[in-house]
Amino acid sequence: MTLPNRVNPFGGLFADPARGTFTGNRGVIHDPETRTPTGRRWSRKAWICCALTYQDRKRDVWGRNGPGGSAGWTELFFADEVTALAAGHRPCFLCRRGAATAFASAFAQGMNAPAMSAAGMDAVLHGQRRLSTRADAQRLSPIDLPGLPDGTMVEADGRAFALRGRRALAWHADAYGPPMALSDLMRFPVTLITPKATVTALRNGYRPAWRADSTA
Repeated sequence: MTLPNRVNPFGGLFADPARGTFTGNRGVIHDPETRTPTGRRWSRKAWICCALTYQDRKRDVWGRNGPGGSAGWTELFFADEVTALAAGHRPCFLCRRGAATAFASAFAQGMNAPAMSAAGMDAVLHGQRRLSTRADAQRLSPIDLPGLPDGTMVEADGRAFALRGRRALAWHADAYGPPMALSDLMRFPVTLITPKATVTALRNGYRPAWRADSTA
């Protein structure tokens, strides 16, 4: 059975046989007995993006991996880090310390703060993620779009697009589409998907990992 453990740029879960390049979690949101979603979209504010492997640890995906046979946490999978950041996840300090430290530094710079803790970043992101915020998505103008940093994701015509090299790449579960001119997106209302604080971190130098087909 293909589990609904893939994450789209909006933060939603879906089932797809394609293998992700990163894993992660947002707490426990599955029933380990039935391996089905509980209906909760998160159980904590810390949404992290992890390496697929760490110290040869083995996990039973959507099974019981916690103390005393508890669920532990719900394994989620991302096509790439660009997708994970759009959904509102951040690099994990345990298995991706170098990336997490670089992200925190760029994040803090954008917040005009000397440093940001993991909990501090989580609080900011929880108020900005598409899935966890009650605020309307930020509408982007033709002036805004070219100034967004590579790795930002936007929505146009109900679809997600990743920006790279001043081109737009349509997001699909298994691949990015061919590069499109930004002007093509502006035929429709365009809104921001990636949390604003993460966009600022990208602007301040954080470089997320892309999957191999993402050349612009």
